[in-house]
Amino acid sequence: MVVPAAAPAPGVSVTGLVIRACLFLLFVRAGGMVFGGVLYWLFDSLLVAAAAGLFLAAAAATAVVVRVFERGRLEDVGLAWWPSGSRSLFDGMAAGIGAGLAATLLPAAAGLASIVRSSEPEMAFSAGKFLFVTALLWFGAAGEELMFRGYAFQILLRRFGPWWTMPPFAVLFALAHVGNPNANWPGLLNTGLWGLVLGYAFYRAGNLWLPIGLHFGWNWALPLLGVRVSGFTLGLTGYTLQWKAGPLWSGGEYGVEGGLPGAAAALLLGLWLWRRKTQPRAAAGVS
Repeated sequence: MVVPAAAPAPGVSVTGLVIRACLFLLFVRAGGMVFGGVLYWLFDSLLVAAAAGLFLAAAAATAVVVRVFERGRLEDVGLAWWPSGSRSLFDGMAAGIGAGLAATLLPAAAGLASIVRSSEPEMAFSAGKFLFVTALLWFGAAGEELMFRGYAFQILLRRFGPWWTMPPFAVLFALAHVGNPNANWPGLLNTGLWGLVLGYAFYRAGNLWLPIGLHFGWNWALPLLGVRVSGFTLGLTGYTLQWKAGPLWSGGEYGVEGGLPGAAAALLLGLWLWRRKTQPRAAAGVS
């Protein structure tokens, strides 16, 4: 396995590491509320506030804690672009998009759903909207990965290993979606499963680019057919997936992430990560 990127300063106790991790998460949470509140006031959009606010808070918190605690740089938290960052990002995007399309197109091919043109104005296609939503989904995915697979995750992963670190952060990832529109228990369970997969993606690659790519690719593919993303209704093409099957498949109002297609996609991506070859490299620890 590739060694995780962020390395805590030598001699830091377990208690000190846990305190640093908790402070980081609290900084992001508090910053997200502040940035999100300002953005909601400016744009009157919950999605803009949630996605962009979290990204700004996570990026700022990461830059501060890495500089203060580790005397390092933002790039040291798994964000180095060279030599393997670019490959990880595009591999992740391709896999995430493929999984998202499979989770929507295969049920349609099996007769469980049909693809229809939507008559709702908010689902209509426009170039400006397409670019805006794409950018918003990118910032949302990057912000969540900085928070849940970034500094706090990495310093604990390095000390405690994957099986003691990935499950708690997967639970936190699921709990962060409790306030999403139409959140339900199947959706939150599947979101936790996705948290495990994204944590494993970092563990396998040793950088944040792979989980960011996976996260963004999946989130971007679903709105192509008007499928809800973690409860948020988005439309990019003017088409929508009209389900004939029940919530077990469709995920109900939360979207396919709350149904069997979302769970199957996460498991298959986990298998792909397990079999994916990694590029050995020296550890890029923060000093």
